[in-house]
Amino acid sequence: MRTIKLPGGGLLPQLGIGTWYMGDAASQFEPEVGALRYAMERGIRLIDTAEMYANGGAERVVGAAIKGFNGVQREDLILVSKVLPNHGHFDGVMEACNNSLRRLGTDYIDLYLLHWRGSTPFQETLDAFETLRSSGKIRHFGVSNFDLSDINEWSQCPGGNALATNQVLYNLSRRGVEWDVLPNCKKRGVPVMAYSPLEQGRLKDAPALSQVAERHGVTPLQVALAWVLAQDNVVAIPKAVDHAHIEQNIAAQNIALDRADHALLDTAFPPPKGPSRLEML
Repeated sequence: MRTIKLPGGGLLPQLGIGTWYMGDAASQFEPEVGALRYAMERGIRLIDTAEMYANGGAERVVGAAIKGFNGVQREDLILVSKVLPNHGHFDGVMEACNNSLRRLGTDYIDLYLLHWRGSTPFQETLDAFETLRSSGKIRHFGVSNFDLSDINEWSQCPGGNALATNQVLYNLSRRGVEWDVLPNCKKRGVPVMAYSPLEQGRLKDAPALSQVAERHGVTPLQVALAWVLAQDNVVAIPKAVDHAHIEQNIAAQNIALDRADHALLDTAFPPPKGPSRLEML
């Protein structure tokens, strides 16, 4: 499993698994727990979740998956969770983190992110993050869905340079962040975490992806994921419950796209020609 260095030390696996839409249905709880355990058995060490997902239900799925699981030690996992912006004030962050820790059944969160910008001043959220880090409840903190101006404003606050990641929507059909967000994060040494790297499966019927996939003997979505993984300083966290899909995501790490592949994909999914509004799902 390839890794990227975190600014504050440590390594971030380049491929993880997301949990958006997990925890919504009681009937799917055990299959979702089983999916996360299967992913861990197959070498996945990065699990992304958030208090927003199923109102904490996804965190409960993650907590059940890691509880008593003998296949991997807690210290070998990277757990990511996010606080909602309406909880971004000092007391709200503290309470939200404690609730996430309880649902996850762990003593600490490796990466704790502000899910998107809200009305609370950044400094108040940062002060809460620093307090949590000092107490050992989180190891690193970062942001999600931040555009360039947000990153600049955050970084100008005292303590704001201790930014471990920016999680944004990024895939072949959503390339706007390549203009400014990705270059700025790379300059700062801050990894970018791409959520919905497969556009939630909607890329599977793209002709260009099918053409490249046929050339490599893989699926179109594997090509889409391989493309994201080929980007410098980018981590991908596709959600998967089906074991075959997890296997395909892991195998995508071994797909080497050549210049002809990239040229074809750039024609079908052109890179940005100027700044644009940050896209979110």
